[in-house]
Amino acid sequence: MRLRPSARGADQQLALSGGRGPTVTQKVFYSLGQAAQSGGFDTAVGFVFFYYSVVLGLPGALVGAALAVGLASDALVDPLIGSWSDNIKSRLGRRLPPMIAAIPLTTLSVGLLFSPPPGLSDPLLFAWLATLSVAGRSAISMFHVPYVALGAELSGDYAERTSIVVYRSVAGVLSGLAITALGFSVFFADGGLQRAEGYPGFGWSAAAILCVCMSACCLGLRRYAGALPQPEQIAQSLGRRLPAELKEIFANPSFRLLFVSAVVTYVAQGLNATLNSHAFVFVWRLKSEDIQFITYAFVAGLLLGVGGAPRIQARLEKKTVVLIGLSLLIANWLVVQGSWLLGLYSPTGAAALAPMQLNSFVAGIGLGFVSVAYPSMMADATDEHEHLFGRRREGLYFAGLAFANKAAIGVGVLLAGIALDLIGFPDDLGQTLGALPPHDVQVGLVWIWGPLPAIVAVASMLIFASYGITRARHAVIAAALRNRSTPEKDAPTL
Repeated sequence: MRLRPSARGADQQLALSGGRGPTVTQKVFYSLGQAAQSGGFDTAVGFVFFYYSVVLGLPGALVGAALAVGLASDALVDPLIGSWSDNIKSRLGRRLPPMIAAIPLTTLSVGLLFSPPPGLSDPLLFAWLATLSVAGRSAISMFHVPYVALGAELSGDYAERTSIVVYRSVAGVLSGLAITALGFSVFFADGGLQRAEGYPGFGWSAAAILCVCMSACCLGLRRYAGALPQPEQIAQSLGRRLPAELKEIFANPSFRLLFVSAVVTYVAQGLNATLNSHAFVFVWRLKSEDIQFITYAFVAGLLLGVGGAPRIQARLEKKTVVLIGLSLLIANWLVVQGSWLLGLYSPTGAAALAPMQLNSFVAGIGLGFVSVAYPSMMADATDEHEHLFGRRREGLYFAGLAFANKAAIGVGVLLAGIALDLIGFPDDLGQTLGALPPHDVQVGLVWIWGPLPAIVAVASMLIFASYGITRARHAVIAAALRNRSTPEKDAPTL
């Protein structure tokens, strides 16, 4: 695929070459689109898992399997959308058309996810959840894959790319915070998370917030996106060219390392996050109205991590920032949980609120570092890809990162559901307010909530250790691309 500038795109080409980045206003409009992912499945999946497994009584393994069915759809949808958006030609550019089409689909699927018809049997409830899981993930993919690829196109500068990711991450955090606060303060304030009648209103309200944010993103960037370089006409159909394109991106060792490490990291995160509500309610015995304050502590840490990542990156390599972030996540999953398992520290009720807040604050900082560094490194890897293969593949690269995130969280959800059944977690606890599982079940819950994700995260660190794009290497790649007289010129050896 070759790119050519549109007639209106001279100024935007400067941005791609690192000469001038997007304005603050453009970055703000762009950042609102992150609500689709962060406010959608990332925030909603925890509520969904608790709703279907505890409130509606669907066995945990079935809930995990239904939510993980979206994994199979993402395996097909993400690369298809990535390649499609790489090669679209329109007056709105190559990224906005699928993003716009995804807005009503995302809104409907998220709302319906929280509104199953009453009285469904377990098989029908499983089918409803699985269908809406596939629909929701596919719709969010249609928006998010071209959205993150557009972010890589807004600037070619090594540091400016991190700034764009920071804007995006902050907006994602705030949208997730708004939806979380809406749930705990409005829909689950009386009766807590076990109040079944609060979930449909919560789901449709969350869907409305996503719709507004996604629409504002597309409207705010319509002129900028339309003026970015567009591809030449592609003779081959999507089905014929996609296998070769996938083979090409996996031929880049940097992409492989980022992809595999991200998958393993997000499996650990998904496993832990899915069981947050279970652990807070049934082990630490916190009231539902207090759980939101743990979320706020996490968000405060996340904002600190996101805001601090560029400053740390100015002194350290992006790879180091990721390793620091993973270390903080591992500490969050081991210290308090390990102390509880050893019988050294086991507060409950109001006494557990402060330690849980501190724990979540540390986790937020770690996840903030990882959330900023991974996309920024993936953008750098697209430059390396162009240097090695003479073509840009932002759509497919960020489809890979999106797939790693969503699919791995899906695997984490599936593992959480299976693990709940393996430890004998009762299916009928949601029918009695204040009921607790036996102590041995609580012990199993803490193990799969903390130490198990930590072990998985250590594996991610070992995989990521050999990643090789440093600041110096990227500078050489960027210089080689600028000096290349024509797209067909052979890439110099680094």
